[in-house]
Amino acid sequence: MKREDSKHETDNIKRYQEEGYTANYLFENDRLIDAETKEAYKPEDIFIVAHHRYEGMSDPDDMSILYVIETKDKRKGTHLLGYGPMADLEEAEFFKDIPKANYSKNADINELT
Repeated sequence: MKREDSKHETDNIKRYQEEGYTANYLFENDRLIDAETKEAYKPEDIFIVAHHRYEGMSDPDDMSILYVIETKDKRKGTHLLGYGPMADLEEAEFFKDIPKANYSKNADINELT
């Protein structure tokens, strides 16, 4: 899913919400959790539709990736992952464990590994 990138995470989150990606996912106990339904997902249950990287304007260490996600049960939403020196390593590993076959061709998987 190619699109014009925004400089702010909230702009892209809002655009994806308008396209039906309304679920919010949290990382907890080595699973991605749907904040509304409390359904827990393993890496193989997650499909990455797209991702967007961001760097802080005033602090280059303030980095994040917005993942646009579809789940095995057809829920659609987003998850914002911090990366860089302050990243949660367990959360980063979760996303590395998502099978490459579960990434959209437009998700730029080669840039994530």
